[in-house]
Amino acid sequence: MAMTLRLPDDLQEALKETAEREGRSMQAVAIEAVRVYTTERTRRRDETIARLVRDHRETLSRLA
Repeated sequence: MAMTLRLPDDLQEALKETAEREGRSMQAVAIEAVRVYTTERTRRRDETIARLVRDHRETLSRLA
């Protein structure tokens, strides 16, 4: 799916510098950043839910 991404000037410059330094396109760097961000958020969410279930197992059992 195509989309337009408008970045503030400082982020645009940081993206450009990173892409040049890594010899990659700005698009490739942005795609990787979104992939890492979404994967990390999902992992942290799953860990938080698992910890809550583990720590509050008795309470959850009584509520069931």
